[in-house]
Amino acid sequence: MQNSTELPDSHEPEDQGNSLQAYFKPEIAFDDIEQVYQLKRAQPLLQSFTALFHGGFDSVLVRLLVLRELAGDTQSSSFSRADINARLAYLQPDSLDTVLARLRAHHLLIWEAANSLYRVAPMARNVLSALDSLLVTQQDAEQGGDPADMGFLLTQVAGAQALGGVAVEQLQHLLGRLVDLTEEFRDAIASGSEYRLRASQSKWNNACDWVEKGTKIIYAITQDGNADAATQRAAQAIGRAQSALLNMQGMFSRALNQMERQRVHLGQSGLSTSDIKSWLMAQEDLAALADDAIDLPVIPLFATPAEMIDVAEAELLAIRLQPDTALPAGTQTEFQVQDKAALYTQLDEWISSLNQLERDAHPLDGVAVQKILLPGSFAVASYRASLMPLIGDQSHSAGQGAATRLADLPLQFVLTDEMIAIDDPQVAGISAAQLVFHAELKTLPESPDHQE
Repeated sequence: MQNSTELPDSHEPEDQGNSLQAYFKPEIAFDDIEQVYQLKRAQPLLQSFTALFHGGFDSVLVRLLVLRELAGDTQSSSFSRADINARLAYLQPDSLDTVLARLRAHHLLIWEAANSLYRVAPMARNVLSALDSLLVTQQDAEQGGDPADMGFLLTQVAGAQALGGVAVEQLQHLLGRLVDLTEEFRDAIASGSEYRLRASQSKWNNACDWVEKGTKIIYAITQDGNADAATQRAAQAIGRAQSALLNMQGMFSRALNQMERQRVHLGQSGLSTSDIKSWLMAQEDLAALADDAIDLPVIPLFATPAEMIDVAEAELLAIRLQPDTALPAGTQTEFQVQDKAALYTQLDEWISSLNQLERDAHPLDGVAVQKILLPGSFAVASYRASLMPLIGDQSHSAGQGAATRLADLPLQFVLTDEMIAIDDPQVAGISAAQLVFHAELKTLPESPDHQE
């Protein structure tokens, strides 16, 4: 039994050339177009997709369900009708007959009449494999694994290159995606929106991960002597697009730094307008925030031009009638000048403590950096840590101020990637680093008494 809505597409007009020509201008022959020629050569493959995806979504879903169930059975390469009925017992018999007839008519299922058995055609397995790759990529993107949507394209290029048959079209798809991402990131930077910029930066980081994975593949293609000129040009264009994408790190950093300088903080609470915006965007119902917040409704006041003129005239006349009065006499204001700010006093004391390293320790063996930064609050330790790279930096020795005094110290700041735990009430961990004394450098300078 076969539903009329699921009849195979074998009853198409025989004169397909005339029907296809109707889509083109009269003076253009479709056979002269290269893309048309390539697509017509792939007619068996395209008809397989037509057999699966023609019609409504429900019909497409059931066809794919049946074909995936049969192709997923690796215990046997052939199926009797009884096996199919048992495996797909949850489907209506009439619906199953309709789907099987359609898959047979388009050669996605091979019917062996002598043995009364069904087999899954190799073309059907290829179609399902491509579809499964897309489904996996889509699931990863939904779970935050590939927001840049480059995984599937790069996988196709890598697989084709491994087999020695990468196509120019595959490289062009990857190149097009890289160009799209570059334009998207540039628009995000130009928008001035911090929310959009940070979202794009996260997406950019993911894209850079894929670029790093694909660099070796693109390099192998460019070094392949058997690749044609079109493939070489496409691979080189991808390399340039990857470089443009990687160079956007500086653009992101400058845009975020500019926003940081322009950020408005609410008093001394530590909250900024960006924090409030993020909190408001996380609320599902903004109108509900005003519930029980306003006791009386807002009463608008309207003023017509006539009333506005009367008020302005009265104010003008009142100013003119007032007698001229002299400015009030000035009063003495007491100013308090703070000679030494606490921050600079602490800075001088800290530099003075660095001068004691030669006498109090064995600098040639190195002094652990936690002994220099601590004890102190987290803020003081962070401030001192930010000044550590200036110690012994000769590029600052020609200037003036605290940076020059730190640069003139005969010490060298040695930093490692290791993180060590610290027994401190405010600092839990710190990078393993040392200050090493160089005897061949000049004598440790003393901290001046005045402040910058």
